[in-house]
Amino acid sequence: MKAYQQGWTLRRRVAALLGVVVVLLLGLAAAEAAVAAKNRQNIDAVLLKTGPLRVQAQELMSVLLDQETSVRGYAVNGARSDLEPYQEGVRREQSLVASIRDLSADYPDVRRSLAVVEQETAQWRTQVAEPVITTVERDGAEAGQALITDATRQQFDGIRTAVNTLQEEILTVRQETADRVNATSNTLVVLLIIAALVVTTAGVVMLLSLDRILIRPLADLVGQVREVADGDYRHRIEGSGPPEFRRLADDIDQMRMKIARELDEVREARERIEWVNSQLQKQAEELTRSNRDLEQFAYVASHDLQEPLRKVASFCQLLQRRYAGQLDERADQYIAFAVDGAQRMQRLINDLLAFSRIGRLTTGFTEVDLNKVMGDVAGQTEAALQYSDAELTWGEMPTIRGEEPLLTNLLVNLVSNSVKFRRPDVPPKVHVSARLVDGEWEISCRDNGIGIEPEFADKIFVIFQRLHSKDAYPGTGIGLAIVKKIVEYHGGRVWVDTDADEGTTIRFTLPALEADIEAAKAAEAAADDDTTDAQDAAEPAEAPAAEGADGDPAGVGRQPDGEAREEPPAEADRHGTNGGMKETVG
Repeated sequence: MKAYQQGWTLRRRVAALLGVVVVLLLGLAAAEAAVAAKNRQNIDAVLLKTGPLRVQAQELMSVLLDQETSVRGYAVNGARSDLEPYQEGVRREQSLVASIRDLSADYPDVRRSLAVVEQETAQWRTQVAEPVITTVERDGAEAGQALITDATRQQFDGIRTAVNTLQEEILTVRQETADRVNATSNTLVVLLIIAALVVTTAGVVMLLSLDRILIRPLADLVGQVREVADGDYRHRIEGSGPPEFRRLADDIDQMRMKIARELDEVREARERIEWVNSQLQKQAEELTRSNRDLEQFAYVASHDLQEPLRKVASFCQLLQRRYAGQLDERADQYIAFAVDGAQRMQRLINDLLAFSRIGRLTTGFTEVDLNKVMGDVAGQTEAALQYSDAELTWGEMPTIRGEEPLLTNLLVNLVSNSVKFRRPDVPPKVHVSARLVDGEWEISCRDNGIGIEPEFADKIFVIFQRLHSKDAYPGTGIGLAIVKKIVEYHGGRVWVDTDADEGTTIRFTLPALEADIEAAKAAEAAADDDTTDAQDAAEPAEAPAAEGADGDPAGVGRQPDGEAREEPPAEADRHGTNGGMKETVG
């Protein structure tokens, strides 16, 4: 309250509170850093000193047992080869003792126990091992064996006891160090909890302070302003709280008086409001442009991922080629996992780039003959069709306005999906057809594959959504999302025909050319006139024309919407008995 009377500004109050919190947090951070450093020292002691000490003490015991066994074997057999473990053990013992002495520099009890072990070992070697070796060399194995008595065995038991004592001292030191690690860890946790409490307390104090020195005065000021806004221009506005609010209240009151004197400026104010609305409209348009920029950013971000990923994939493959078989089986497996993951990520990024380019990198709409497009599709999918013994056919396709590369990509994705999701031991058959429905071309891609359950009919068009694992059917789960985006970019829609009896039928629409719509209407009118004339005629004017294999008059093909279309004899011969279908791969 005293600070308020002295006229502390809002910025000064907030700065004071933040200063106190920062000082406390810095103190806690310094304490945590010191405790963390100590904790690291203790952990290093456990991992780099007491752990190796324990291992080397056990190894020392094993080396001493090898020496004792070697001496006894030499006393029994008298063979010099039996002394090799003893001699090697002596050298190894010296190395281990030197290492233990270095590691136990900070542990005097361990050093004392080590000294006892050295003393017992030297005594055994002087009183037992060397006399036995000398006796066997001089008098033979029987004389040396006579020196191996219960007393000598008991003397080696003293070495065992000394080594066990050394190991117990090492375990004690290790436990003490581990206890220190736990203690410093607990202290570190307590300091972190205190830091969290400080932050929480500071937050609560900040909220209460803001409520008292900011929210309440501001609410009071808003209430007074609202009274003026409701038409009480004679109401004097008085501020409270920090000096900034009092100054703000005075400024608002000056504005009130000015408004009271100049009511004729209301119209100008309204015009200003309209200007603000226009600015908001501009901001909405700017937001639309911003969304397009975000799409561009997604493309750039994905594109920039290519270089590091390509490097990862290249070096993983280099590892796989150069060191295959030189490492163990698990290492080869890990490298294979890395190569496969990098390659799958590359495919994902490439597909994501293709998805982001749709509708953004445009070449403009032109008239596209889908018959030619289907020929390109057959060429691009030829390898997959031959591998799976698949058959791709299509009927007479229309000409539409669109982008030929995108439409080719659309149909390649549909045909590739039909071939991929085939039934085992059943040769895939894919048929593409078109018909004119309500001024749109409805194009269907039908196959005899595994089919799609109706509940998943919408899910398959969502990006990265898969109905099967990548082990069962490879792919990135983006193909049908690309199909959907291309169709929508051309002003159509795509869906799964859930009424198909076998396999999967995916249908999509594309706007028809005006000429095709007019031709369809004219053909329909002509068909109605022919029907009327046939009913009015008493006798047929001439004999019926010969029918083709499919029941239509010879030399007449069928449009996808079922309407008759005249065609020259060459075309009729080309279609033959295939009903207007073109078979690319059998």
